[in-house]
Amino acid sequence: MWWKRRIYLDRAAGMSGNPSSLHEEGRRAKRMLEDARIIVARLVEVQADDVIFTSSATESNALAILGHVRALRALAGPDVPGRNNMHVLYLPSAHASIIENMKILEKEGVAVEPLPITDFRVDTALLTKMLRPETVLVSMDAVCGETGVVWNTREVAGILKKGYSAPSEKGSAQAAKPMQHPFSGMASRPLLHVDASQAPLTEKITRAHFDADMLTFDASKISEVRGIGVLVAHRTIPLEPLYRGGGQERGLRAGSESPELAREFARALAAAVRTHDSFRMHAFAHRARLAKLLTVLIPDIQIQEGKAQAPHILNLSLPGRDTDYLVTLLDEEGFAVSTRSACETDSEEGSRAVFFLTGDPARARSTLRVSWGPSTRSRALMRFAKTLARAVAFIDNPSRG
Repeated sequence: MWWKRRIYLDRAAGMSGNPSSLHEEGRRAKRMLEDARIIVARLVEVQADDVIFTSSATESNALAILGHVRALRALAGPDVPGRNNMHVLYLPSAHASIIENMKILEKEGVAVEPLPITDFRVDTALLTKMLRPETVLVSMDAVCGETGVVWNTREVAGILKKGYSAPSEKGSAQAAKPMQHPFSGMASRPLLHVDASQAPLTEKITRAHFDADMLTFDASKISEVRGIGVLVAHRTIPLEPLYRGGGQERGLRAGSESPELAREFARALAAAVRTHDSFRMHAFAHRARLAKLLTVLIPDIQIQEGKAQAPHILNLSLPGRDTDYLVTLLDEEGFAVSTRSACETDSEEGSRAVFFLTGDPARARSTLRVSWGPSTRSRALMRFAKTLARAVAFIDNPSRG
């Protein structure tokens, strides 16, 4: 058979092969997409069907939070008592994409409460008392993107699995019983959603490690690839799509998928898993040296640090200094750092995460976040510490600059 030159006449479906198309180019794109899905699934130790590609962690979080609660409401139907009394808990120091979606739920009539924090951990004793028969979802992050605090997701999951403990007539809690929700099709306990976007560089990323029902990941947190994220959720978890379209990704995320981005995401995630033990070891050593040098050079510096800590994120407070100005000074010297999450740089109240962790407004208004990756060298961090000390000295005594 003579070789036939391929002529692509399906530009209306996309400038390259669309995974939903039946021709060779479409089948090739579909294989690329599904190969990436399988790689991600193996790394997280779930079924390939559990992996839903999205545009970002923000979209994945919205799908998990809004999608689950709205799906439960739809399953309940308009005549089910308690349909509008759903209760959701969230970590108040979490990423803005969790916080803002909680505000949306609140406007939709859902009872929304922040999880209690004690000593940089979710207080599980208080959490037990907060659970209600109507509690349907708990949403939190695995690693705080601003402070690097590693959260106790497994402990939270353990509390949710025990169920609701009704208070006795004398005021003490009775033995925990399985949750009996008044909603048709609802799980018998609250589900746990974990935004694990910041975890892959230094933590295990399997679903069993977090003990979560739903997981969020984002390519941009582990590589230079932007525009793709993942929500891991089993098919049995009720989810309502955020919008309608062509029915891609189990009908939950309409829009033509990007096989090329999915492939690069899978490669980056595999690389992070392959190297995270060595990076974790080196990052802890770098962090210890950096923190020690900074406390010597800037005696009144404060470091936000939890009992469990991601080693590549160092969050500092410099009370009384304009850290936005410090970022500018450091930028001029060739160092890129931030004061807080890039999604909340317009906030005039400082770092929301640091405020909820410390309860100190002054500390929250004077934060500086330093974070690095596998290619960052120790000598660069030491040079940064000395440059920061000079910048702080200049702010404290501008006449000597």
